[in-house]
Amino acid sequence: MASTDPALRERLLESAYACVARFGMGKTTIDDVVKESGVSRATIYRAFPGGKDELLREVVAWEMGRFFGALAESVAGAADFASLVEEGLVFAHRAVEAHAVLQKVLVTEPERLLPLLTTEQDRPLRFITGYLVPFLEREAREGRLASGLDLERAADYVARMLLSLIGSPGCWNLDDPEAVRVLVRNEVLAGVLTPQALG
Repeated sequence: MASTDPALRERLLESAYACVARFGMGKTTIDDVVKESGVSRATIYRAFPGGKDELLREVVAWEMGRFFGALAESVAGAADFASLVEEGLVFAHRAVEAHAVLQKVLVTEPERLLPLLTTEQDRPLRFITGYLVPFLEREAREGRLASGLDLERAADYVARMLLSLIGSPGCWNLDDPEAVRVLVRNEVLAGVLTPQALG
C-alpha cells in the first residue's frame, strides 16, 4: 500500500468495513466508500493503488488485527499459560460466532472471504506467536516447559493449533469450558508443558 496518513487509512478502512457490513463484499464499490468516508476517489486510489481488491484485502487484515487485539486483552489476566490458551480459545470462538458481519459474509459470500482469510493468515499467526513467546519464556524459567523445546517453534505450533480450532473446532464443543480444558491440556499443550504444569 502507498504511504498514507495513519488517521486517513483508519478512516478509509472503517468506511469500507461499514460498506461491507451494509452491502456485502461483492457489491461494495469504491464509490460507496467515497460516500461513506467523504474522501475522494483519487485519494482512495492513492492510498490503495490496487483499488477495490487491495482495499478489501486490507479491510480483512484490519478487522483481523482488531479481533486478535481484543483476544489478547481478554486473556491478559490469565493465571498461567494453559489457562491463557483455554480462555483465549473460548473468547475467540464466542467472538467469531457473535461477529455479525463475518457470519453474514461467510453465509452469503464465502467464495470472496475465504481466499482473503487464507492469504492474510500470516498476520494473525505472527501476532499470536509473538504474543505467546513471553508467556512460554516464563513457563521455561519456572521449569514448566517440556524439555528440549524451541520457544519460537512451540509458540508457532500453539498459534497454528488455536487458529485451526477457532476456524474449525471439529467434534470439540468450544462453548463448554470443561471440554476446552480437556482439549487444551490433553491435546494442544500435551507436548509443550510438563505434566505438572498441566495439572
